[in-house]
Amino acid sequence: MDFNLSEEQQLLKDSVDRFILDDYDFEKRRKIANSEAGYSEDNWKTFAELGWLAVGLPEDQGGFGGPVETMIVMEAIGRGLVTEPYLQTVVLGGGFVAEAGSEAQQNEILPAIAEGKCKLSFAYAEPTSRFNLADVTTKAEKANGGYKLSGHKSVVYGAASADKIIVSARTAGGQRDRDGISLFLVDNNASGLSRRDYPTADGLRASEVMLEGVEVSADAMLGDEGQAMATIEKVTDHGIAALCAEAVGCMEVLKDETNEYLKTRKQFGVPIGKFQVLQHRMVDCFIELEQSRSMAYMVTLKLDEGDTERRKAASAAKAQIGKGGVFVGAQSVQMHGGMGMTDELKISHYYKRLMQIDTMFGNRDWQLKQFAALTQ
Repeated sequence: MDFNLSEEQQLLKDSVDRFILDDYDFEKRRKIANSEAGYSEDNWKTFAELGWLAVGLPEDQGGFGGPVETMIVMEAIGRGLVTEPYLQTVVLGGGFVAEAGSEAQQNEILPAIAEGKCKLSFAYAEPTSRFNLADVTTKAEKANGGYKLSGHKSVVYGAASADKIIVSARTAGGQRDRDGISLFLVDNNASGLSRRDYPTADGLRASEVMLEGVEVSADAMLGDEGQAMATIEKVTDHGIAALCAEAVGCMEVLKDETNEYLKTRKQFGVPIGKFQVLQHRMVDCFIELEQSRSMAYMVTLKLDEGDTERRKAASAAKAQIGKGGVFVGAQSVQMHGGMGMTDELKISHYYKRLMQIDTMFGNRDWQLKQFAALTQ
């Protein structure tokens, strides 16, 4: 199989790599992460001007490319620890609208995403749901020709900056039934919606979103009533593939930074990289990185296959990313010694991001169980 990038893909890679290298160094990233918004609106406009916000969106709505192009962008985002809500808006939000939105919804939202004029967030997790996407207690009851939403969504990444929040809510069925779940586009300033915003351990922003009788019109629904689960799984699998690519970018930086440190840090008059035990650790880190890279490629190339094959690929890749990311992060911190945990050193920040990636859409243990269930 040919893994070489096409000319257009290479140009995209050069573009995002150049931006991360020249305009998103660690100190700039730190300032952005510590700002009130937690991201840079100027950077978001730059992303739009360079066409990155159109990656993976339908061509008839101003988009281009597909999973491979998304992988290219997300790997660079991992290398730069980018805090702008790209995954939430383009991969997940744009994915839901493109997959399940009506023609009117697509015409309104997708071009606005590509132009940097609309940000989205996906509210799916609840306090008791853990990683089960079908565990939904948020209710959507018919009222006044539309729906009234009530419930509590937890750890909603990018909610504070979003113009609209995509909410999963139950229109029928029991708490963990696959059938009966619907998706709704909710304005962030809707009456009855409140948020508690907070920084996460990896420097991003998330929110607890409370819905207390939030009324939405019937045309706010994405797709058919009660039939959203298949769409949620498909779009989140695309999100998992994007997270895998981001994790590879993070792991690559950790490997390079640690290897350079071993060459320059001296003990007993020689670089500590001369010590065989540390050489073995670096080899183990390299192996985990390359295995994770291979799995990221694999899931990216299987996103257009049938539901079972796609979900198996996503679970397998996410399990490896969880294992490899935590290992490379922990080893990098240990080989840097005590300062590896300090806020001043970038190592700790990449490790924290990898820990968060492991928990998003199911950690390693959860994904291994999902893979086993799908192979029976």
